[in-house]
Amino acid sequence: MSIKAFFVDFYGTIVHEDGEVIKKITKIICDTGKVENPSEVDSFWWKDFQTMFMNSYGDTFETQRALEEKSLEHTLEQFESSADAKELSEMMFAHWVNPPIFEDSKEFFEKSPLPVYVVSNIDTADILEAMDFHGLKAAGVFTSEDAKSYKPRKELFELALKKSGLNADEVIHIGDSLSSDVKGANSLGIRALWLNRFGKEIPEGVESITSLLGAFEVIKNE
Repeated sequence: MSIKAFFVDFYGTIVHEDGEVIKKITKIICDTGKVENPSEVDSFWWKDFQTMFMNSYGDTFETQRALEEKSLEHTLEQFESSADAKELSEMMFAHWVNPPIFEDSKEFFEKSPLPVYVVSNIDTADILEAMDFHGLKAAGVFTSEDAKSYKPRKELFELALKKSGLNADEVIHIGDSLSSDVKGANSLGIRALWLNRFGKEIPEGVESITSLLGAFEVIKNE
């Protein structure tokens, strides 16, 4: 069956991840708390967030904003930091609604021969504001908040298929995460392209592209 649409991740794929703002927040925690090595802060914060993130679905679902603020509160407590969790959270949220965009993203949206649906682990209002900021128009936008579940779980992909009226073998999902995007999509029988912008080693069996525009060549050669 021919491919009828692209599903595309957003943060890390269309726009930059929040790595730079995380560095700034980590430095603030180090400057205001009891920290021997900044990597300890990153490690604790990430593990705490991931634990809550993976357990957030269905009746236990919490928004990305709620999870980020909780994980920051836990991190400040862990390292006895006097910084304010809400203030640090606002730094994160400011990035989410106004993230720097990758150079090829606007061209991808403008020139795609297929409809583009955004499928993202984020709160709906934040991604809509970010897309509006960059003038990006999609055929549809599906978020973890809509699905009450985060990738790599199946619910968000299932919602995107249902709402778009497409079958798993009619779409290609593009994303920068091997776990959330590639494994998540594949678990539902959706073909995935790993967006490997930074020349990382490609795992066996993973189909990759180095630019969003590379997806056009993939479908052209079908």
